[in-house]
Amino acid sequence: MQPRLRHLAPSCFFRFMQIRVLGCSGSIAAGSRTTSFLLDHDVLIDAGTGVGDLTLAEMAGIDHILVTHSHLDHVLSIGLLADSVTRRRRAAQRPPILVYALPATITALRQHIFNGVIWPDFTRLPDETHPVLQFQPVQQGETLAIGTRCIEVLPASHTVPAVGYAVHGSQGAWVFTGDTGPNPALGARLAQIDIHTLVIETAFGDDERALAGISRHLCPATLREELAQLRAPTDVRITHIKPGEVAAVMSEIAAHSSRHSLRALASGDLMTLAD
Repeated sequence: MQPRLRHLAPSCFFRFMQIRVLGCSGSIAAGSRTTSFLLDHDVLIDAGTGVGDLTLAEMAGIDHILVTHSHLDHVLSIGLLADSVTRRRRAAQRPPILVYALPATITALRQHIFNGVIWPDFTRLPDETHPVLQFQPVQQGETLAIGTRCIEVLPASHTVPAVGYAVHGSQGAWVFTGDTGPNPALGARLAQIDIHTLVIETAFGDDERALAGISRHLCPATLREELAQLRAPTDVRITHIKPGEVAAVMSEIAAHSSRHSLRALASGDLMTLAD
């Protein structure tokens, strides 16, 4: 399936881009932050607890948040960030932060988080005319032009509606699968993409393969099946491992030979796409 291009800004062109890992853990513990990536200085890809490591000035610079799905470990910081930056952005007359997500994900966020019970509705605050957040629906297969960056919305297969994202650069794409179990649609698309770096989840060890299947996550055995579909050796970073399980899961992954370079992702890692 070829992506459809939505022009949200002037035409796409490639440049030097940096992706900073704010969080990549499957849950929380000391030193473990849940999923969030900072693209350049103004785009978040997911908004887990890792967002809390940004300074207030860095948070105020966020203009776009790309959400993979509605689970708490990926969306927890959207409302907290909005609360932190409302005054600064209003004083500077900044536009709303655009939150991109599937329509079903937006519905879940409205009903279960921004409902005035769990958290205030920052799509109506500080007032309905000038809110700090604005939802922007996306669909699988779209390619968004955000500033000078081309970001494709990829298919994912999870327990709730979900997507991944590919940030395209002139020398390949940085691909984040989001939370996904085995996914033929994603494998077919990745076989067509020139991949620079693939960030893919492996949430459980093989001893919990049944649980991984029920919860629509990968384990080392199913990860190998997914990676076999890639057309060329690839730099692969493993994400979403539970705290305390990184060594065990990576040992299982390393026990099988692979043509790919595989290593665990860590908070603070920096990845770049050359222009």
